[in-house]
Amino acid sequence: MVNVAILGFGVVGSGVAEVLTQNKSIIEKKLDKEINIKYILDLREFPGNPFESLVIHDFNIILNDPEVSVVAEMMGGSHPAYDFSKACLEAGKSVVTSNKEVVANFGAELLEIAKAHGVAYLFEASVGGGIPIIRPMCNDLASNNITEISGILNGTTNYILTKMTTEGAAFADVLKDAQDKGYAERNPAADVEGLDAARKIVILAALAFGKSISPNDIYVEGITNIATSDVEMANGFGYAIKLIGHAKMVDGKILAMVSPRLVPHSNPLSGINGVFNGILLGADMVGEVMFYGPGAGKLPTASAVCADIVDAIAHADGSIKLPEFKIADASDIADVESYSCKRFFVFDKCPECALDSKIAEKCFGPISNFAIYGDKVALITEEMSEKNAAALCAKLNGCKAYRLL
Repeated sequence: MVNVAILGFGVVGSGVAEVLTQNKSIIEKKLDKEINIKYILDLREFPGNPFESLVIHDFNIILNDPEVSVVAEMMGGSHPAYDFSKACLEAGKSVVTSNKEVVANFGAELLEIAKAHGVAYLFEASVGGGIPIIRPMCNDLASNNITEISGILNGTTNYILTKMTTEGAAFADVLKDAQDKGYAERNPAADVEGLDAARKIVILAALAFGKSISPNDIYVEGITNIATSDVEMANGFGYAIKLIGHAKMVDGKILAMVSPRLVPHSNPLSGINGVFNGILLGADMVGEVMFYGPGAGKLPTASAVCADIVDAIAHADGSIKLPEFKIADASDIADVESYSCKRFFVFDKCPECALDSKIAEKCFGPISNFAIYGDKVALITEEMSEKNAAALCAKLNGCKAYRLL
């Protein structure tokens, strides 16, 4: 029998208990071993819950029980989740997690500890919810050099932008709708300001490029300033606005960022709507590969956690191959100011730029698309640096600049 402990009995933690119980026979057939949930750690009581008898409040009971070999951490936040994970690994227990914050900030360290103690630290559920992405990157694409990653990594923001596109609804109205449906938290900052997506792109970049940079060291822009008119104008040019996590190597350095981008309708990410996620990988041998599916949710995320539990048990002899990446330093991070791409500008109509594209080109350089929408002008430029785009926004009334993917 293999004993498992669950840290955190919230949405995902309760989902893990449900999957391990409901699909117990399927999992045990794959492992040829009996699996048992021995403890569930949480601060709360759960009277009437089927798992009520398993709930404990003292982490040390789990840490000091030699019969517990796998710990599933779904607590959220950095502390005490990081501290508990580290202690379990050092005690010779494998740890699996859905906690993107811990993986983004401490993943390199925890992987080193796991290797030193011959156990596993696995985090498939930390990016993309139920979408298999980390294991395919490490195993199925092992013969490839991954050159670029672009992803819709947050279901809440994708739901909001989808409703703004299809219904012409305002951001504030759709956010309230998302909260009412349970897609957004009461405090939605981590989602709508891009912080959740930033942690995920940091993890994907670490796996692809071998260096883990801090989410605090990348450019992050959310969706709170996107107007419905911006979405409509972009659509008129043949693009959808999506919150995109993007990472690639530039002159040997990692460029990672999160921001709203115009995605052409020909790009498969453009058609990913609602709470779904999609991750597009560019690799030198296979070309482009896309992963698509539910990016969050109780059972999809729990499914990924349980897959890691199965993997950890199946390789309890220490034979599991763990991801490898090191902590990046300043010299590994590209300067975002020098990043260039095509731009979509929206600004208040003015005599100097609103007459026609030829006049606007004096200010913006070559323009591929130009249109006047009521009291707004929208145009798409050729490639332009971050520095130059910011300078133009500062000069023009009500000007916003979006990057093109």
